[in-house]
Amino acid sequence: MKLEDVKNICVLGCGIMGSGIVQLCAGLGYNTTFCEISDEIVKRSMERIKGSLSRAVEKGKMTQEQLDKTIAKIKGTTDLKEAAGNADIVIEAIPENLELKKNTWKQLDEICPKHAIFASNTSSLMITDQASATKRPEKFIGMHFFNPAHVMKLVEIIRGAVTSDETYKVIYDLSIKMGKVPVEAKDGPGFFTTRFICYTVAEIIRLLELGIAGVKEIDTMVRLGFGWPMGPLVLADFVGLDTIYHVLEYCYSETGNPSYKPPMLLRKMVIAGFLGDPRQKPGSRGGFYEYFGVPRE
Repeated sequence: MKLEDVKNICVLGCGIMGSGIVQLCAGLGYNTTFCEISDEIVKRSMERIKGSLSRAVEKGKMTQEQLDKTIAKIKGTTDLKEAAGNADIVIEAIPENLELKKNTWKQLDEICPKHAIFASNTSSLMITDQASATKRPEKFIGMHFFNPAHVMKLVEIIRGAVTSDETYKVIYDLSIKMGKVPVEAKDGPGFFTTRFICYTVAEIIRLLELGIAGVKEIDTMVRLGFGWPMGPLVLADFVGLDTIYHVLEYCYSETGNPSYKPPMLLRKMVIAGFLGDPRQKPGSRGGFYEYFGVPRE
């Protein structure tokens, strides 16, 4: 299969990341279905997508006609077979739980056409491991977007142990068509980007834990000293402290490298319900700024 043969794309999960991917696919003219776990979430996801597109119209980045055409290409459902039964490509953006992902891929393997490519947006879970749940490991690949998916340029592409060149080419070309910069990384826990950022953030949390510098001071020093667009603790709060904790646990269990062992401070915060910035994580008690009583800008 070549990219020009692709007509239908299914996106599994339509949260903040998934909705951005849906927006990208529909904007390119693909028939785009997404699957969520309840009608309420389907409705909320459509509202999020419409809101994002409306803001683009307000900023002059697209016309009302383009918005209407994009929305017309999107369909949300809670029925996995309805969502993926005719898919040429399935892009998965469900929670970072290996058992959940493998069970989902196993179902999809029976539902989807034989030619369909499976692309996981996982930020950490090995592609080869996920692909083992299917009978099409050569058509399985990692397609790691960055938040917000419709804005951030990088797509990290990860081959599994037996991913075919044809599969890689289709996903590489799709990324280019989306306006992204696809970069290949090798399969392994956390690949490159997640492993790098979680390793870095874990060490920063340890420095915070030791009292070397405070929350605001750390973020200010990293922004001004190293040119980061946002401080590492703001970034951690944005990503979700529970997500970072589970990724570190996974990388530590797979590699045995103590650098990936979650800091005790992070563990305590997650247990206590401090899961990150409440604006990004509904139900969270807050992130580093709230935990240490530091006002956010």
